Amino acid sequence: MSSPTGPPPVGAGRFLLNVVVKAALLFVVIDLLVAVIDPLPALSRLTAYNTLLPGRLRLPYGDAPDQDYNLSLFQLDALFGAHEVARPKDADEYRVLVIGDSSVWGWLLPAQDTLAAQLNRARQTNAAGKHVRVYNLGYPILSLSKDLLLLSMVQRDQPDLIVWLVTLESFPADKQLFPPIVQHNPGPMRDLIARYHLSLNPNDPSFVSPSLWGRTLIGRRRDLADLLRLQLYGVEWAATGIDQAIPASYTPRSVDLQPDASFHGLQPPHLAAGDLAFDVLEAGVSAAGAVPVMIANEPTFVSSGQNSDIRYNFFYPRWAYDDYRQLLAAEAQNHGWHYMDLWDAAGNDQFTDSPIHLTTEGNARLAAKLAGPILALANGQTP
Repeated sequence: MSSPTGPPPVGAGRFLLNVVVKAALLFVVIDLLVAVIDPLPALSRLTAYNTLLPGRLRLPYGDAPDQDYNLSLFQLDALFGAHEVARPKDADEYRVLVIGDSSVWGWLLPAQDTLAAQLNRARQTNAAGKHVRVYNLGYPILSLSKDLLLLSMVQRDQPDLIVWLVTLESFPADKQLFPPIVQHNPGPMRDLIARYHLSLNPNDPSFVSPSLWGRTLIGRRRDLADLLRLQLYGVEWAATGIDQAIPASYTPRSVDLQPDASFHGLQPPHLAAGDLAFDVLEAGVSAAGAVPVMIANEPTFVSSGQNSDIRYNFFYPRWAYDDYRQLLAAEAQNHGWHYMDLWDAAGNDQFTDSPIHLTTEGNARLAAKLAGPILALANGQTP
C-alpha cells in the first residue's frame, strides 16, 4: 500500500526559504565588499604567464581574440604580468625597454619581426659583460599620455635603459586622453597629471569612473572574465606563437593626399611649442628617475603623389612636421635628453598600411640605426 503524498511539512518549507534568504543576503554583502575593497588589482597580478606559460613578447592587445589568441583589456597589472618583462632579471642582463605606439608594438607583423626582436638579433654585450636584452613595451594608439601611463609602471621591472619612440601624431592635445587604456585608468592618470602638473583636465568627461554598482562583482563581471580569458588564450599563444591575426592583404598607406594643410585644427605657417604635449614627454623622462631615456623620432612615410607638395603623408602637412622636428630637437637640447631624429631611417618602400607602420625590413633598418647608440649608453657613454 503506497504512502499518502501531500505538501512538505511547514518546517521544511521555512527552512528552504531561510536558506535562500541567507544566501541572497550573503551575496549582497560580498558584492558590496567587492565594490568597497576592489580586489581587481590583486586578481590582475595572479597569472600563469612566466611560470606555467611563457611570457608574451608584447603587451596583450587584440580585436579578434579567437584569431589573435589575444585581447585588449585595461588592467595594467594584468598587461605587464602577462609580458616576458615580468620575469626575474638575470644577473648578466642589461635590460632595455622600448616603448611607443603601434609601430613599436608591431602592427601587421609577427612578434619575432618587431623592432625589439630585430634589436635582440644583434646579440650585443656591453663592456661589463652584460647581455643587452630588449623588451617590446609598445602599445597601439598614438598618445604620449598613454606612453607615460605605461612608463609609470616599468620601474618594478628593473630597466637599465628606456628607448621611447615618438612621432608628431602622439603630441596634439586632443590625442592625450583619447586612448581607451587611459580613459579606463582615471586614478593612475589623474595621479600623473597632478604629480607632473600636466596641462590636462583631471575631470575630463572621457575618463571612465565606474559607479558603486559598476564596482560590484556583477558590475565587474566583464573585467573578471577578461582576466580569465587572457590566461586561457595564453595556452593557444604558447602553442602557436600567434598573438595577432595578420590578414593576407591590406590597404596600403595613401600616396595621393587631400589638399588640406591643417593639422588637428591648427593652420600654417608655424607650430608653437605650446601646441604640442612636451610637458608629457618631460614627465616621462622624469618618471624614469635615474634610468636613462633615449627619445627617437620614428620614421615616417614621405609621399610623392598628388598634393605631396602640401603633405608628407595622411598624418602630416609639411609645415607642421618640419616645425615639429625643429621644436623636438630644441626641447631635447634644452633638457639635455638623449635624442635621435630617425624620420627617414627606413625608406619609403618599407611602410605598410599607415605612414608609421614598418615592414620587417624597415624595422631591421631602424634597429641598425639604434643598436649603436643603445650599446653606447649600455657602456655609460654618450651616443
